[in-house]
Amino acid sequence: MRLRADIWVAAYLRRCAVEGAQAYLTRRGSPEAGAIFVRLDRLDGRVALFAPAPQSELDDSGDRRFARRHREEWIDAAAAAEAIRREGEFDPDLWLVDVDDRAGRHFLDLAEGSAAPPRN
Repeated sequence: MRLRADIWVAAYLRRCAVEGAQAYLTRRGSPEAGAIFVRLDRLDGRVALFAPAPQSELDDSGDRRFARRHREEWIDAAAAAEAIRREGEFDPDLWLVDVDDRAGRHFLDLAEGSAAPPRN
């Protein structure tokens, strides 16, 4: 059984704080099951956008897994903002968490095979 989105986001925000990264909730979605997106900002003009991993890449544990939403390791902030805007039009219940970390740490469980960015 998967944790509710609101509980997972609260725990993730706490994890980031404990690790010394600044994280904040930018958009609140459906408490029960909204899709969670994480925008990681290295504070040097480079960002990464993580989205829920495709169902085909999940295991039976029920844990949330993520994958990069773009091919490149890093993209510019405008590209990430546009991707979030488009996704928000499609899914008004999505959550968005912004993480600012100069080291580029995201603290997410990535889907198997997501070490390299997925192809879109």
